[in-house]
Amino acid sequence: PMAPVMFLFSGFPESYRYRRLLFLPFFLSYVLIVAGNSLLIYVIRTTESLHSPMYVLVSALALVDIVTPTSIMPTMLLSLLFDWDEISLAGCLSQMFATHFSSSLESSILLAMALDRYVAICEPLRYADIMNTATLVKLLVFTLVRSGVIMFTLVGLVAPLSFCRSNIIGHCYCDHMALVSLACGDTNQNHIMGLAVIACFVGVDISVIFFSYVKILHVVLQAAAGEETWKAFHTCGTHLIIMMCFYLVGSVTFLSRNLQIPIPVDVNTFLGVLYIVFPASVNPIIYGVRTYEVRNAILRMLKLCLSRPLMVRVAPLKT
Repeated sequence: PMAPVMFLFSGFPESYRYRRLLFLPFFLSYVLIVAGNSLLIYVIRTTESLHSPMYVLVSALALVDIVTPTSIMPTMLLSLLFDWDEISLAGCLSQMFATHFSSSLESSILLAMALDRYVAICEPLRYADIMNTATLVKLLVFTLVRSGVIMFTLVGLVAPLSFCRSNIIGHCYCDHMALVSLACGDTNQNHIMGLAVIACFVGVDISVIFFSYVKILHVVLQAAAGEETWKAFHTCGTHLIIMMCFYLVGSVTFLSRNLQIPIPVDVNTFLGVLYIVFPASVNPIIYGVRTYEVRNAILRMLKLCLSRPLMVRVAPLKT
């Protein structure tokens, strides 16, 4: 059977009558995501004291946090406002690759950031030797190659499928299993690949991140006392909670269709959007505003802007 010419997003079918109201919170969250992450990138780029490996990774995370929502939010917002729900198979596969590729980049960057903090705190005397330009380039290449190969394979296995069941995608963007569930014929390879993605980016990444933060906490708690102990525990705890939310929600959205877990369409769609929007919203706060160096850089920029005298050019009077 031939693939449908166009697919339709079901969006939030149970809340269809409120779709115009849903537009506003999603639109505001997208604007805040772009503004917050763009500000963070600008501050890091223009502040020389922040040109260190850790903040290079933070700015890379901010860039990914702009790209990932941009791969789904514009089409989703147009769908909510104007009922523009159609997408071609080629467009769907492109969106699927962009969404899953950039999400996997986020996981790899979070892993790199955890390793950077591990070296900085557990091996401080060797930090400059280990975390240098060559290491950052290697991390970048590893991140791009790993995500690229896995996601090209993921999407490549979907492209030749035949779709004869329906042309309605039970989501508001082209999620991998949401599209695969419409295929007729053998989709075992797609299910296995979906589970392999979870194993790679959740099983491996979260294990290494968790181990790194446990070691960091162990070292810090031995050296610190009183208020410093609480501060270290609070910082590491906050980072871990945000990361756990990212991986947990991502795993639920991936596995719900893969393992045929019955979740209402609206709930599953919301979790799929939350998985992308939530980290992109909070990362500029967690790794930016709450960081002493970044907060000081922002305050210095604000003071500089406010202290500049307002210059008014007055044209000479003609006689």
